[in-house]
Order: sequence, then structure tokens, then C-alpha cells
Amino acid sequence: MFGSRLRVLACKSAVTLCLSSSLAACGSGGQYGFTRTYSPLSEEEDFAESARDYDPVMIAREPESWRNSSISVFGVVRQRSEAPGGSAYLTLSVRTLAARNLCDEMDDDTCRVTVSEREHAVIHATTKLRPGDDLGKQSLQTGSLVRVLDKLIDAVDKEDGTPVLSASYYRHWPRDYFVTTADRDHMKL
Repeated sequence: MFGSRLRVLACKSAVTLCLSSSLAACGSGGQYGFTRTYSPLSEEEDFAESARDYDPVMIAREPESWRNSSISVFGVVRQRSEAPGGSAYLTLSVRTLAARNLCDEMDDDTCRVTVSEREHAVIHATTKLRPGDDLGKQSLQTGSLVRVLDKLIDAVDKEDGTPVLSASYYRHWPRDYFVTTADRDHMKL
């Protein structure tokens, strides 16, 4: 009798642990943030804590107040090229993060990070890519979404004169792992 009670308690504990782990995993949305609202990764939260959302109008008006600020930018990659030192040089179509992600069903795993359909500005970013983002089917390429965080450098892009951000941190969503507000027509929720 004592042994069967222990087995029952052990089974209940195992089930509780499994359910807790599953719920914790669902809440974070994983690497690509499959949740109803944007869910930053823990490392991302550290970088974003004091960051200001990119505002090209205010940067032009008050460049000194922005020079030493950490900046956050969500952008769709228009172009990727090589930067000095083996980094990537990205041309980004700046987008606004939606307050709520679009979903196909009630399940969080059908939700996708959602950004505005329209471009608000262009910015360039340099960053050292992680190996999985450099090459391959899900590499960071034209059409990917990135969030870059850090400071603007003193130089501007030689071709279009727009600012350049030196990103110490980035988060990447390959094509088809995010949506724009234009997708609300065919996503149910």
C-alpha cells in the first residue's frame, strides 16, 4: 500500500511538472514569438530595457539627445551586403510593431509577430550574424524581419544619407515567420 501511494504521488508530480513546463513554453512563444502579443526573449529584454523606439523626425531635430541613446528598430530587410570585419550591412524598411499579433486560430502557435504594412523610414544596420542566420534556408536575407538594438554611429549611408545603427543585438524572423497588417484580411483572429 505504501509503495502504490508513492507511485501515485510520483505520477502526479510528473504530470504537474510536464504541464508546468508546457505552459511556461507556451507563454514565451519560443524563438519566433508565437503568442498573441509580442514576447521578447530574455536576452532581448536586457538590451531593450532602456532603448527608445527609432524616430527619424526627432533624431533630425535633436541629434545630440539621441546620439548616446540605445535605439530599437523593427525592419524588413531590403538588402544585405558585407560590411568591414565580416559583419552584415543591412538596409531596413522601418516598420511599427503591432500592439497585438495576428493569429489564424485560438492557439498561440498560429500567431505571428505582426508589423505595419507600410514603411515609415529607411535605416541601415551593421551586425555580426550568428552562424544559423548567415547561410541556409532560414538565413537573414531580403524579406526577413529583424529587430536591431544599439546606438547610431556618427556616419550615414554613402548612397542615401540615412542613419546607420551598429547593432550589438538583433532578433531575426525568416520570411513566413512574421506577418504584416496587410495579412489581417486572411488571418481569422
